[in-house]
Amino acid sequence: MIFVIGIAFMLIGMFVSSRLKSKFAEYSKIGLANGLSGAEIAEKMLHDNNIYDVKITHVEGQLTDHYNPANKTVNLSTDVYHGRSAAAAAVAAHECGHAVQHATAYAALRMRSAMVPAVNVASKMMGMLNMFLMFGGIYMLSQGSAIGNILLIVLIAANAAIAAFATITLPVEFDASNRALKWMETRNIVNQREHAMAKDALKWAAMTYVVGALAAIANLMYYVMIFLGRRDD
Repeated sequence: MIFVIGIAFMLIGMFVSSRLKSKFAEYSKIGLANGLSGAEIAEKMLHDNNIYDVKITHVEGQLTDHYNPANKTVNLSTDVYHGRSAAAAAVAAHECGHAVQHATAYAALRMRSAMVPAVNVASKMMGMLNMFLMFGGIYMLSQGSAIGNILLIVLIAANAAIAAFATITLPVEFDASNRALKWMETRNIVNQREHAMAKDALKWAAMTYVVGALAAIANLMYYVMIFLGRRDD
């Protein structure tokens, strides 16, 4: 069953990722009326929010854009950093949205940051247990052995941490997009048509996090159901 869940969400994730890439490619071909690059838009949004201690950097790859709160950097991929399109504007402003969250001590972002150490441990545990699960481990978990009980509790704890992190990520990402879209509209960074394209691109970006959260919750519920089923035996 766990493998069916994994395959189902993998296929959904592939579809959403494909749509995101196609949307970004489509909107990257349409230049902004103001001619600003992603880097210029990022700098403008930071300064409009009185943020002057965040550095804008260029990173390799496609859609590798991210904000790093540890060293206060907005890292933009090549297509976004140099791009002068609705797609570049959307991504650049979104990442600056995270910088604004950091600067204003946004509660959900602080909570997510605090969870990082626990999630790293949980991810390592899952990595070690995946091979076990592939070779008959699920059967052992369902039999009620002492080892199975311990492993099941570890799996529930690890998946609970991962699911909680994926869930708290949702308001963080949606809020960053809302900040970006509102700022671009109020500061006339984009016109009405460009705003609609930016909103659509960010919607598909957000969907990747929604799918990830649903997959994490589904995995957690699967192991919880095994645990509850064994208690009823």
